[in-house]
Amino acid sequence: MMIAAKYDSLKIENIVASGAIADSINLAEVAERVDSCELNTKRFPGAVLRMKEPKIASLIFSSGKVVLTGIRDEQALSTGLAHIIREMRNAGVETYDTPRVAITNIVCSYDIGKYINLNKLVITLNLENIEYEPEQFPGLVYRLKDPKIVALLFSSGKIILTGGKNLDDIRRGLDLLEQKLESVM
Repeated sequence: MMIAAKYDSLKIENIVASGAIADSINLAEVAERVDSCELNTKRFPGAVLRMKEPKIASLIFSSGKVVLTGIRDEQALSTGLAHIIREMRNAGVETYDTPRVAITNIVCSYDIGKYINLNKLVITLNLENIEYEPEQFPGLVYRLKDPKIVALLFSSGKIILTGGKNLDDIRRGLDLLEQKLESVM
């Protein structure tokens, strides 16, 4: 049995990137000067800058570090990062010429198009790498070591993959998962 034509249903749901854009940032000044920037230090130690296009939320910290989330592809990351740098410079922040930001996590969904017998899978897989408590959560959590990916498997055939830093990691994890599933399905 072959699982779906080579990754047909693989879809990026979210990309998280993080890194540094400056040595330090005065968050109060930035929040005052940038309309789409919110700062509430009683609730969170950083500022939140939301973009409409591409739809990305970024957390900005006084240390000069940023975390971007809601990204759908590498083009959106480039566009979003350029927007943040522009907004920071307009607010008087001295940013790096080249931001030191990289993808730290990719979350993908995948549908193998077949029912997965999770109970049978529990018996077949290495127990050290799985968590399955159907009364707590309807999916099976399977942790791959190389690539370091976490897969959430559901009996419907839907799979969520997280932890990859690039799509090659995700695909390699999916290939390994496919081999394990073939022995059970």
